[in-house]
Amino acid sequence: MGKAKIFVRERRKVEQGEKKSRFNVVGVAGTDLKIYSNHIRKMEIEQIAREIDGEVVYLQAGKDEELDDEED
Repeated sequence: MGKAKIFVRERRKVEQGEKKSRFNVVGVAGTDLKIYSNHIRKMEIEQIAREIDGEVVYLQAGKDEELDDEED
């Protein structure tokens, strides 16, 4: 497959100015990386990608899809 990829999507229930992490990791390909957090910050995702020499793929949710965001 080549380069490692981290697939993420933006959470919907995050409001402006909220201090919760904005992204969910959907999957990882090309590496044996395990992420143990439900929500993660963009800066953290990008740092992990740099360290494993991978790339981040930002997924877009459909308009009518309901996403399963867990409340913290």
